Amino acid sequence: MARVLITGANRGIGLALTELYLASGWQVLATVRAQSKAEALKKLGEQDASAGLAIYELDVTNYQQLSELANTLAGVPIDLIINNAGLYGPKGYGFGNCDVEAWREVMEVNAIAPAKLAEAFYTNLKLGDRKIFAALSSRVGSHSENTKGGGYIYRSSKAALNSVVKSLSNDLLSEGIKTVALHPGWVKTEMGGPNALITAQESATGLKAVIDNLTDSESGSFISFDGSKIPW
Repeated sequence: MARVLITGANRGIGLALTELYLASGWQVLATVRAQSKAEALKKLGEQDASAGLAIYELDVTNYQQLSELANTLAGVPIDLIINNAGLYGPKGYGFGNCDVEAWREVMEVNAIAPAKLAEAFYTNLKLGDRKIFAALSSRVGSHSENTKGGGYIYRSSKAALNSVVKSLSNDLLSEGIKTVALHPGWVKTEMGGPNALITAQESATGLKAVIDNLTDSESGSFISFDGSKIPW
């Protein structure tokens, strides 16, 4: 049975990805910041007792907790890691009004934590068959497509994440591990809002198709849920 680790799996795209991979016969190692906020996730396991779902508590910026989870899963082959956990941060601010502490928090969640996640579960990926590290980014992190300005906090965090993914591709492809930064689309979630264009299920389906078809030559790429390539 193929095995995937998904962070931030209790809602939105993370929950949709969990449901999709379970339905596809995968074992899912799902992480949540608090078990008390994982009711929808727990129901997936209750609906099908044979579903390969394991839920772990993890704040991705708690590196001691991350290390402990890695120790718990030591020796367990993981075919795919999807870093879905993310933070948008403040909205509605303009130039000259960036909250520095909020900026630091968003950068840690969106860029530093994914790098530490890759480090923590690198040996598990080496034991897996498919060996893919995928990180949910956003096309607002594209320098080329930034034609409107603003959004300094979130934009810069996703640009940094893209750089992390690119470096990982250079460091890990020789060991058979592919990496990819994924744009999930504008999704109807708590972060995306009600005016977004697609559902979490539509996004998850597209993301899985991209991951399923990822080639060595695409490692380190920035790809949308619809399969189109996004310029850096």
